[in-house]
Amino acid sequence: MHIAILTFEGFNELDSLIALGILNRVKKPDWRVSIASPTAKVRSMNGVVLEAQASLQDAVEADAVLVGSGLQTREVVADAALMAQLKLDPTRQLLGAQCSGTLVLAKLGLLEGVPACTDLTTKPWVEEAGVAILNQPFVAKGNVATAGGCLSSQYLAAWVIARLEGVDAARSAMHYVAPVGEKEDYVSRAIDNITPFLEGSVATGRPSPARPRP
Repeated sequence: MHIAILTFEGFNELDSLIALGILNRVKKPDWRVSIASPTAKVRSMNGVVLEAQASLQDAVEADAVLVGSGLQTREVVADAALMAQLKLDPTRQLLGAQCSGTLVLAKLGLLEGVPACTDLTTKPWVEEAGVAILNQPFVAKGNVATAGGCLSSQYLAAWVIARLEGVDAARSAMHYVAPVGEKEDYVSRAIDNITPFLEGSVATGRPSPARPRP
C-alpha cells in the first residue's frame, strides 16, 4: 500500500509533514508513505528543504494521493507540462487535497459538480475554477476528499487510514499523536469529521471503485 503526498516548491510544512507523521502510525510491512515531488529536493515556504522519496510517476501509480498546499500552487497549475504528468484517477485511487492543493484537483477536472473545502486565501481561485466551497474543514465524495486549513491535514490522514485500514486504525493513529490530556477530544473530533463521508464502507485494503461521473 503506497500513499504519496504531492509536495511542491514553496510547500506548507504543516500540510505535508503532519499527514506524513499520522499516516506512518500504521505499522504494516506493506504500508509506505512518501513525499512525492517533481524535483529531487523541494524548499518549503519557510526554507525547510526536503528530499523527495518518490517521483510524480510513483504518485500516479500509488493507492492514495494527498496534494498539499504551498505558496506556488498557482504556478504549479499554470505549468501544463507538470499538470500533464498528474494522471490521477479516483476510480483506482483515493485522492485528497488540502488548502491550495484543492486548486490542483479542480484544475485536473476532479471536482466537477462536487463541493470542496479549502483555505480562505485559495477560496476565490477555486471558485473561479467552477467549484463551490463549503464552510467546513473536511468533505469527501466517493474516493475524493478535500480539507481546508493547515491543521485539517489530520482529517485527510484519518480519512485515508479509515478507508484503507478501518476506523479503528484511524482512531489508534490519532490517539497516538493527540496531546496528552486531550486525546479523547481530538480523536472524537477527527472521527466525527470523517465518519459522515465514509459511506459505510469497510476497509478492504484497496480503494473502493468510485461511481463514474455522469
